[in-house]
Amino acid sequence: MPEKNIKKKKTVSPKPVKAKAKAEEPIAAESKATESKAPAKYSKGKRGGFKKTKTVKDHIEIEIDKNIKRGSKSLVIVESPSKAKTINKYLGSNFVVEASIGHIKNLPSTKLGIDVENGFMPEYRIIDGKQDVIRRLKTMAASTQEVFIATDPDREGEAIAWHIAGEIDKNNPKISRVLFNEITKSGVAEAMAHPLKIDDKLVKAQQARRVLDRIVGYKVSPFLWTVIRRGTSAGRVQSVALQLVCKREAEIEAFITQEYWSIHSKLQARDSDPFKASLHFVDGKKPVIDRDEVARGYVEDIRKKEFVIKDIRKRETKRNASAPFTTSSLQQEASRKNSFSPKMTMMIAQQLYEGVELGEEGLTGLITYMRTDSTRVADSAIASLREFIYTTFGKEFLPTGPNEFKNKKANMQDAHEAIRPTNVAYTPKLIAKYLTPQQLKLYELVWNRFVASQMMPAVMDQTTIDIAADEYLFRATGSIMKFRGFLQVYEEGRDEGDKKDDNGDDDEVNALLPPGLKVNDKLKLIELLPEQHFTKPPARFTESSLIKELDTLGIGRPSTYAMIVSTIVDREYAEIKERKLFATELGKSVNHILSNYFSELFNIKFTAEMEEELDKIEEGELSYKKVLDDFYRAFAKNMKEVESKKAEVKESMQEKTDEVCELCSKPMIIKWGRYGKFMACSGYPDCKNIKKLAKDGEAPPEPEMTDEKCPKCESPMVIKIGKFGKFMACSNYPTCKTTKPILDIVPDIICPKDGGQIVRRKSRFGKFFYGCANYPNCDFILWNEPVNERCPHCDAAYMVKKITKRKGDYLLCMTCNHEEPIKVDTSALKMDLAAGESVSFSDDES
Repeated sequence: MPEKNIKKKKTVSPKPVKAKAKAEEPIAAESKATESKAPAKYSKGKRGGFKKTKTVKDHIEIEIDKNIKRGSKSLVIVESPSKAKTINKYLGSNFVVEASIGHIKNLPSTKLGIDVENGFMPEYRIIDGKQDVIRRLKTMAASTQEVFIATDPDREGEAIAWHIAGEIDKNNPKISRVLFNEITKSGVAEAMAHPLKIDDKLVKAQQARRVLDRIVGYKVSPFLWTVIRRGTSAGRVQSVALQLVCKREAEIEAFITQEYWSIHSKLQARDSDPFKASLHFVDGKKPVIDRDEVARGYVEDIRKKEFVIKDIRKRETKRNASAPFTTSSLQQEASRKNSFSPKMTMMIAQQLYEGVELGEEGLTGLITYMRTDSTRVADSAIASLREFIYTTFGKEFLPTGPNEFKNKKANMQDAHEAIRPTNVAYTPKLIAKYLTPQQLKLYELVWNRFVASQMMPAVMDQTTIDIAADEYLFRATGSIMKFRGFLQVYEEGRDEGDKKDDNGDDDEVNALLPPGLKVNDKLKLIELLPEQHFTKPPARFTESSLIKELDTLGIGRPSTYAMIVSTIVDREYAEIKERKLFATELGKSVNHILSNYFSELFNIKFTAEMEEELDKIEEGELSYKKVLDDFYRAFAKNMKEVESKKAEVKESMQEKTDEVCELCSKPMIIKWGRYGKFMACSGYPDCKNIKKLAKDGEAPPEPEMTDEKCPKCESPMVIKIGKFGKFMACSNYPTCKTTKPILDIVPDIICPKDGGQIVRRKSRFGKFFYGCANYPNCDFILWNEPVNERCPHCDAAYMVKKITKRKGDYLLCMTCNHEEPIKVDTSALKMDLAAGESVSFSDDES
């Protein structure tokens, strides 16, 4: 459409007149102070990441030329350009597919944006930068016969569809909603053949979640700023996840290790191989062996006994396949097997869902929609899979009927199928060359799990032997794989601390038992091995095990798991070390306040019940206003009580120390400040002495003394560590506040502007740069390390080191852009060879 046909009109909407609150609704009006202190909010990016969004200051009404002629084509609106390309391939020339690129509207970024006095109506505004997108959609809607909005088939997608429809309905009232559970030819055709209306109940459920989270964040976060430090924030669901991490951390810290012993025997029957058995009972009871003396007493007594086989039991055990992936189980397994973060898992899954270029076949959606809590699979997909199993693995691997899986969650939404390949014929090996390594790993998980889910169980023969030595009973258990079944394709991973698989089977025992053993056979004792053990604390949460716990407790929904985990890490409430989540000091402090002063809001039971109420809004059983009224009434009361205890809360965050202030002799206390914990004199404000603490909350090492004197008071200068590294400060602080930077001088390089020394410094963003020591009088800087080597092309005095993937390491002249490879000292690489010896490398070796 020519640009001249498009007009833009900017209008400022009048402020709504607030109605008086009803007597039965004790809802407080918003305070300007709260709005001005409200923290910036982040919105979910299309690829699972998070970006800071800014809404436009005024309401923008975007108008287009009313004389646009309506054509014969139909418009399909999706969220992402890659999804648009895939769908366009299947729809043909009668359709135009356009992308909204995620949300087009959001709550305002500078205030609460919720009218709590008038039914909790949100004040949606166009996201800054989306004006052109909306103008394009309105223009295309006006020039087409019909509009189909095909945003993702979940609450979030329904909300986006509702916002888009609200913008374009004046330009084209013929608007339908279509749901693509899979982006394939058949999936798209099926959805287009059954268009729907935008589901108002789904929109209200999403809006209720958004409003709840906004109210909690904008009310509780400013309170945290005043009692801990600026920038801290609370989230309705994320704070409960933090509570779980902190609770586990407290359990680990409080855990008392206990000693215990086990006793193993090495036995042998006549003409057979030796095997191991473990002490199981003493006088028919489990023995308590809690110290070395008890273990040695048992060992000395057992050595005198005669060992006889008392019982042999054989049974066939089966291990059933796991269900196809849900969002939660996919994130868990991708973390266990591929070390993917939940955020990365969802990003890659989105790519596989939206479509990957498969050579001549073009863009093809490879998996079904990846946000689901259901294990249900379409009958057509099961039929196709059963045929594939029969022809690929043989009839012995195919059950007589489809395997069925019971849903374990009582509050499951079951809106979509389980995550599965859209076409089982696209084996990982067949399409590997079209996928990135990460895409292949995730697709392989989805494909293998789906195929295994409809295969026969694995069958094992298990033998248990009880061996009597008078009052002592030893037991040996061994199992032999009889039929691999679904294990031919896939075996589920386990988290640390898991004792049983999803089927409830005990851990497999790998003891090798010799054949031919019989009841009453006497056994020879070859060796008796007492083994010392120590009880272990509960395992720390990993990202996958935390998601599993949230899913089990009914906290969050498939679309929110990745965000919940990444948020507590991004806010520095928890940190990941060796793939485990550790609560930070900041996280513990935030959790202390939320758990002790907002216990009715931030707890597992309330959060799970709130998820159920959101589901009931979606199902039409509860109204949007009732759920928010009930929540806000209790929340406002809780908030008022906590505000009145602000001084008490701040005092509860202070820690007493044994250290005494060197200026006034009063006790020093630990407080929270802008940059974290610090030590301060309890005599404040009369005494303002403070000391920085290390990151772990411990006192930093004593400042290092130097021979240099302070230029102002002649006191010795000491070396301290600040935000930007080491620096010199007067030892007479705080009486004298003289400081001096410690220069990291680059040798043999001088500033081309004023001849000063070049020093390495760190920017406020943590990146190193090289600048003149005479700053601020000289502003010369380099972002790459200078090298004392003249340019062979223009004879410049120095060059800088550069590195790129394509070129590797090289030197660059900043004057003429000449590039020079870095010379390598090959003498250090030479091999010491014996006389006459030669070295050659075959293709395999290289």
